[in-house]
Amino acid sequence: MSVNIRYITAEETLHLRRDMLYPGWGLDDVRISDDAEGLHFGVFEEKDLVTVVSLFFKGKRAQFRKLATVTNRQRKGYGSLLLKHLMEECRQRQMESLWCNARTTAESFYQQLGFKRSSELFYKDNIAYYKMEISLEPAAKKNFSIIPAIDIIGGKCVRLTQGDYEQKKIYNEHPLEVAKEFEESGITRLHLVDLDGAKKGAVVNWKVLEAIAGKTSMVVDFGGGIKSDADVRIVFEAGAAMATIGSVAVKQPELFFSWLQQYGADKMFLGADVKEEKIAVGGWLETTELSVYDFLKSNMARGVQEIFCTDIAKDGLLQGPSTELYKKIIKELPGIQLTASGGVSKIEDVYELQEAGLAGVIIGKAIYEGLITLAELKKFL
Repeated sequence: MSVNIRYITAEETLHLRRDMLYPGWGLDDVRISDDAEGLHFGVFEEKDLVTVVSLFFKGKRAQFRKLATVTNRQRKGYGSLLLKHLMEECRQRQMESLWCNARTTAESFYQQLGFKRSSELFYKDNIAYYKMEISLEPAAKKNFSIIPAIDIIGGKCVRLTQGDYEQKKIYNEHPLEVAKEFEESGITRLHLVDLDGAKKGAVVNWKVLEAIAGKTSMVVDFGGGIKSDADVRIVFEAGAAMATIGSVAVKQPELFFSWLQQYGADKMFLGADVKEEKIAVGGWLETTELSVYDFLKSNMARGVQEIFCTDIAKDGLLQGPSTELYKKIIKELPGIQLTASGGVSKIEDVYELQEAGLAGVIIGKAIYEGLITLAELKKFL
């Protein structure tokens, strides 16, 4: 399912404004006197307009008005997605704050996004409102996460080249030793991949996870073979902080969304494998017609927060990361917390990714081959 946000005309907002906010009114009654001066945005699900809002600027403050979502698409995160888009739009225009007159029935929705009351209760058209406002001061520079990867086959630390099990190299018989070395260098995150599980379609190397989670304090995300409710349960019971989900989110999105709802967005790490800007699945053997931008946008609309992206043309080849692709994703999806994966071959690549606005980077082969040292990575910790 494709979800996207784009500019629309004031006229295109009217039916949704009227039907959702003021049923029974005429279309002319829901026009805003300064509609011509505003920017108007719509969230589209495929070709259907499902959410609208209008944005107005005055000095260094911006106001949004008439946020409305069709009834059968409410509680899907479209309103939140659109407001985050507005915040980014306002920051790019150097606005200092964003505000609205919020119905009291929607106060908790706005509070979850960081808005605070800035007025006493007031009434208009017999509807109770508070003015709600959020500061748009530039956010403090976020930490850039260094996330080394440990891939497991037969309980051993290995690396593949472009996902090919025939191109396997064993680096250490004891993954726990590797994890402890990372931890001793000050690294706090770990990307643990069960390659046996990925091949089998069910979690296999959960004991490796249990050992690392139990004997280090690292924040471990674990993936590979997570296909069922039982797999997710095993992963969390074995000590993972996050479950890494890839193909299931593409082929069985509602199953993935059920895990997202059950465990929370902070427990899910969505992986997008990409070939020529299209999503790939099945150990990279199958390229879909699904655009990476549409895929990520629709998942963010449902509440996904942590995302990593692997350009499969780069992985394991030590030829440099797909920085331009990542920049394009960040531009298309303001506010995305995107971690780079694949292709990193030297410390300059890491600096480049940080400068490009990535939230972090997953590094595997370059560490094991000695092309990037743990001492060099300490500068980012």
